[in-house]
Amino acid sequence: MLGKKYIADLIGQMTLLEKAAEMTQLWGENPDGTLMGILRGFHEKEHLSANAGSLLGFNGAERVLEAQRLHIEENAHHIPLLFMTDVIHGYKTIFPSVLGLGATWNPSLIEESAAVAAAEAAVSGVHVTFSPMADLVRDARWGRVVESTGEDPYLNSLCAAAFVRGYQGDEIGAPLHIASCVKHFIGYGAVEGGRDYDSVQLGDYSLYNEYLPAFQAAIDAGCELLMPAFNTVNGIPCTSSRRLLRTILKGDMDFQGTVISDCTAICELVAHGSAEDNAHAAALSLDAGVDIEMVSSTFYENLERLVETGEISMQQVDGAVERILTLKDKLGLFENPFKDADPEREKELHLCPGHRALARRAAAEALVLLKNENCALPIKKSERLALIGPFADSRKLIDIWGLVNGKETDCVTLRSALEDYKTDYAQGCHLWNLRDMDEERLPDDELIAQAVETAARSDKIILVLGEHPDMSSEAGSRTEITLPENQLKLLQSVCRTGKPVVTLIMNGRPMVLNEVAASSDALLVCWFPGTEGGNGIADILTGRCGPSGRLPMTFPRATGQVPIYYNHLPTGRPNTTGRYQPFANGYIGIDPGPLYPFGYGLTYTDFSYSPVSLSAAEITLSDHSGPDEALLTASVTLTNTGAISGTETVQLYLQDMAGTLSRPVRMLKGFQKIVLEPGESCTVTFPITAKMLEYYIPGKGLSLEAGTFRAYIGAHAQCSAYQEFHLKGGY
Repeated sequence: MLGKKYIADLIGQMTLLEKAAEMTQLWGENPDGTLMGILRGFHEKEHLSANAGSLLGFNGAERVLEAQRLHIEENAHHIPLLFMTDVIHGYKTIFPSVLGLGATWNPSLIEESAAVAAAEAAVSGVHVTFSPMADLVRDARWGRVVESTGEDPYLNSLCAAAFVRGYQGDEIGAPLHIASCVKHFIGYGAVEGGRDYDSVQLGDYSLYNEYLPAFQAAIDAGCELLMPAFNTVNGIPCTSSRRLLRTILKGDMDFQGTVISDCTAICELVAHGSAEDNAHAAALSLDAGVDIEMVSSTFYENLERLVETGEISMQQVDGAVERILTLKDKLGLFENPFKDADPEREKELHLCPGHRALARRAAAEALVLLKNENCALPIKKSERLALIGPFADSRKLIDIWGLVNGKETDCVTLRSALEDYKTDYAQGCHLWNLRDMDEERLPDDELIAQAVETAARSDKIILVLGEHPDMSSEAGSRTEITLPENQLKLLQSVCRTGKPVVTLIMNGRPMVLNEVAASSDALLVCWFPGTEGGNGIADILTGRCGPSGRLPMTFPRATGQVPIYYNHLPTGRPNTTGRYQPFANGYIGIDPGPLYPFGYGLTYTDFSYSPVSLSAAEITLSDHSGPDEALLTASVTLTNTGAISGTETVQLYLQDMAGTLSRPVRMLKGFQKIVLEPGESCTVTFPITAKMLEYYIPGKGLSLEAGTFRAYIGAHAQCSAYQEFHLKGGY
């Protein structure tokens, strides 16, 4: 690194217009593939082209090397470009969707996958990824659920930190590492009705206790950038909120990095009704703390006048430029503007065997087994299988974020992965997306009839259904989170053959699967499993490895239950019967609670839990020091009572029975993945610390209140075994 003096001297040489350009990120390409802002100019402003600070979505080693060389030659101060793109769950080797990675409940695996993504991106010239998305999500109608790790603050925090560590390593300037940008700050997953870009009402109780923890974990892990959300929070767009970006982010959370707007979010302040025009939008955003404007150019077009009129100070502009140039310095770009970009290393690293092997393992670990009756799984080589469904021989195993840089043609299909088994294939029906429903194709009825004939000849049916990737995406909000009607008709038709049915679901969100579950002997949620999806799924189906995934979000019985999540607040009229009850919390005509709870997932063996044991029933806070020191321990004895080895994810939940403010019915505070052989037992112990028991009270801050708590240990969020303990003292 060249250091602060070098950066300060450089800023002193720059004109205000050059600084405004440095704060502007341009589209990386025109539709015809030529360089934008390098060879042609964005907005037809030659000066902006030569002085822009970064490019969006432009990568590939040879292209980056040439673009960087041209830019440095044109730039008066020879300041290198930053190349940023969406490396969300892989670059060329695509891992399961982020929600699927969350389902692994394995932060170490997430860190490994992020390190692979960083290496593949770095050799293609990428310096910054817009990941992780640390948004807490409870509404499965929202399309960007696919890019989250779910509904729980604790699990999200572990995953967000793991992504950052994987991308950045010990320092972002080191070979094969890139800078991480955590997003979307804040409340983007809480938009009204699950409608993308909509408004959010969020009080400080929820903000601090539920939505901020994962962002704080990413910041504590060292993420270099942060992106404000598109939405408003309590009437103020996040992009222009001084309270969010200055008071909370840069003050309470001590974020010292670079803030970049989302795509065109600054000029969208006018549409929000919070800015009169683009100049006003630029002033609001810069004053709030935004350093880089993505794609639109309100900074470039207005900062000179805004400084002249005193609406924005030169100190504010210089502070933003300093943060941008410091990021470039940390990446080592002033000393080596080309960093890791290397066409030969691209050939060596992209989709290499080691990366594919990790993607295969991740696809298998992400799978969640929801049902397995009548010994339906694992399949046997002696069985004749009917492999049916629109995903059975499809390479559409990557969501839209994986397709930013990855290719479906690199995917391994399930049909090819099962080529050593006796399989007969039938498409069954079309995989409709939201934009091709009127295309002329072979009628579904004919495809279903062919599938029924194929199923009738089989011993067992492997039915592979799910959403088109377009259905779980940005702007992919849905009013019904069910399978398409043609797929349900296919399910009903093949079930009438009377053959055992194993149903696999490719999805980017929790779905309503009542009919699917009732009709299937076995049910697996596969998410969008990525490049090695077929192989990973086959590893589970065949028993080469056992299922170990757990749900990172609650699966509802009906779309009308959404938003539904396990860690809700108690009500004055709880329904404790498990069935519809008048004048109790719930809906008319439907049993309360989810179809499958948060944390749920089966294995190919069975486990038993002993009663929960505590090391103490009463503790006094003054006897202990530090929020991370154990006050007591909670434990169970876990036994594999089945016939084969298996992995159980043992989960600790805590409940504060009474507080100044109502507390959730339970909160995940720890988990351990335990592998046991048949008949083997072990004691699983969790420390319980003061930090696990404290919570944020508006106007007071983090507090720990004396009282009674329950410690639950079990296999999912609806586990019933617990022990109580009493805490004396507090703060």
